[in-house]
Amino acid sequence: MKTSSNQILSMAFDDQGNNKNNFHQTVVVLVPLPAQGHLNQLMHFSRIILSHNIPVHYVCTAKHILQAKVRVQGWNPNSISNIHFHELQVPPFASPTPNPNDETKFPSHIIPSLVASTHLREPVAALIQSLSSTARKIIVIYDSLMKYVVQDVQHISNAENYIFNSICAFTTSTFYLDRIGKPPQESSVFIPEVPSVEGCFTTEIIDFVTSQPEISNFNDGSIYNTTRVIDGPYLDLIDLVDEEQIKEIAIGLEQSKQKFIWVIRDADKGDIFDEDGVRRHELPNGYEERVERFGLVVRDWAPQLDILNHPSTGGFMSHCGWNSCIESITMGVPVAAWPMHSDQPRNSVLIAHVLKVGLAVRDWAQRNELVTAPDIEKVVRRLMETNEGVEMRQRATNLKDDILRSMDEVGISSVEINSFIAHITR
Repeated sequence: MKTSSNQILSMAFDDQGNNKNNFHQTVVVLVPLPAQGHLNQLMHFSRIILSHNIPVHYVCTAKHILQAKVRVQGWNPNSISNIHFHELQVPPFASPTPNPNDETKFPSHIIPSLVASTHLREPVAALIQSLSSTARKIIVIYDSLMKYVVQDVQHISNAENYIFNSICAFTTSTFYLDRIGKPPQESSVFIPEVPSVEGCFTTEIIDFVTSQPEISNFNDGSIYNTTRVIDGPYLDLIDLVDEEQIKEIAIGLEQSKQKFIWVIRDADKGDIFDEDGVRRHELPNGYEERVERFGLVVRDWAPQLDILNHPSTGGFMSHCGWNSCIESITMGVPVAAWPMHSDQPRNSVLIAHVLKVGLAVRDWAQRNELVTAPDIEKVVRRLMETNEGVEMRQRATNLKDDILRSMDEVGISSVEINSFIAHITR
């Protein structure tokens, strides 16, 4: 078994065209969690690292690397020779159809693919051991939910390990405060009342999270997928919708008379290329014909960045996954927040009550209640037609400008990225 894994890795390494005699000062290895938002974050981070002429090795299962490549927006990872994809094998895993009737909205159908990813431990260790002889320093950046997979790296003498946190620092800090009860006395950070974690996670994902080993003793640092412009104080402190709800959304959008693009699709299965059992949501009879003058219904993966970047886009109704929050904020688009699970309820508090660049579709306490068409119409009109909505758009635009300035050569985000690059290449 061990020999077989090493043989596979050797082939994968050679297939990338690497010259084993080419010695690097620093090589970075990225180990994402095999779920869309997590794959996407480390894919984009790879591009930032590559811009500093540091070789990057992106490691995951074959299916999930294909998923990351197919869905990345704004650039073509296949066109960059200095990013090396290692498509590792795991045992076959179930890819069940999402269940719209689950009590919690957490996408528990992807759990089999997450469990299968634990089989990456041995091949990932072998790959990094092999790479360690090609560079003075190996930097391993791994998703916070992939600790089990990378735990053996601590035994490689020239490897450094950085944990990548895929959720915002605000939400991370609220989880921290759940444990300690209140902010440290020296902290003046504003933490509003946040939703309970009840209903955010399933037993299966909690079991998966708690099965991760406590390996903080070998971490060389933590990376957060955010910017101080949004999350500064909190950095320091440290979808399913059923068919009835679909119809209410449809009617609410129609009655609002606002121009809209509605992406209506199931949450990802563990294997996004397995189309067995994929549902087509039923809309009211004649709906798409009735709204064709002002509405567009999209039933597949949509270019969200392009849509948010279009000057005609004045609002974004979102479940508030952190990737979507970042994309909306950096495009200056206010959010109608409709969280479903995980970190989303607390992200929505950041959007609506801290940054004030959005509003809530419903309170988390009423998450199991139907959001009616009149409620949806009211929220859409409030966001798009009122002075309150105008003020949100102005705040979103101002925040976008602040973020862009932070990415200038002397901006805080650029300074901190350069500081990290300098640290790992020291």
